[in-house]
Amino acid sequence: MRLSLILLLLVCLLVGTIWSCQNEVDVSETGSLIINLDNRVGNQDLSLGKATYQNAAGEAFTVTKFNYFVSNFRLKKADGTEYVLPQEANYYLIQEDKPESQSFTLTTIPAGTYIGMSFLIGVDSLRSLANISQRTGVLDPGLGTHEAMYWEWNSGYIFLKLEGTSPVAPAAQNNLFFYHIGGFGGGYNGKKTINNLRTVTISFNGNSAQVSASGRPQVNLTADVLNVFTGTTTLQIAQHSSVMFEDYSANIANNYKEMIRYKDLQNQ
Repeated sequence: MRLSLILLLLVCLLVGTIWSCQNEVDVSETGSLIINLDNRVGNQDLSLGKATYQNAAGEAFTVTKFNYFVSNFRLKKADGTEYVLPQEANYYLIQEDKPESQSFTLTTIPAGTYIGMSFLIGVDSLRSLANISQRTGVLDPGLGTHEAMYWEWNSGYIFLKLEGTSPVAPAAQNNLFFYHIGGFGGGYNGKKTINNLRTVTISFNGNSAQVSASGRPQVNLTADVLNVFTGTTTLQIAQHSSVMFEDYSANIANNYKEMIRYKDLQNQ
């Protein structure tokens, strides 16, 4: 009788262990998330050097260059917590003239349900000041293929570069306008500088991205050039045809904070 009871207990323990193993969630499971960025001008697709658009001030303009950095991605889970992606592999340069740059994949994300994200437009101070050996790929200051998104004289990255032509831009500069916006708040010549880093927060509008080892959700975003011209400040080309490292650049940064919006997502 006693031996039978012991055997029964051992069987129950074995069955319980097997059931537990079968139902245990593999916390090490990771997946990926595809991000697509569609550059637009209002309800039109952005076309470099061809189409003529109109900003909020009623000024006609043509875009010849549109580049910007996005970095430091954080994914919001359904339970309200966040997953912060490793910083060192978390920098992307979007270039309108390079379609392949407008889609990238965030990897090694813990499996789960995600309902939103946040990220920076720009390159944070920690990476901007890091040893050159830690700034590779799109962050390599000497890599000419990246459209010179770096100020050698200011030792800093250009977060957003918008260039084009407009009949209201000065004839003395061949009707060209350009906005090269950067500044991470670091020191320059012993003085604190402009901080034009901006955080973008994106909600998936009630939808959720199901990240798993077998699925690769795709989040589609749009970036609207018109938002560079309008927001907290109405940027007029006639008054500010060229802006770089100056106080007014903060107004443009406050505008471009709102330029990236959620479109939709697909769970694949």
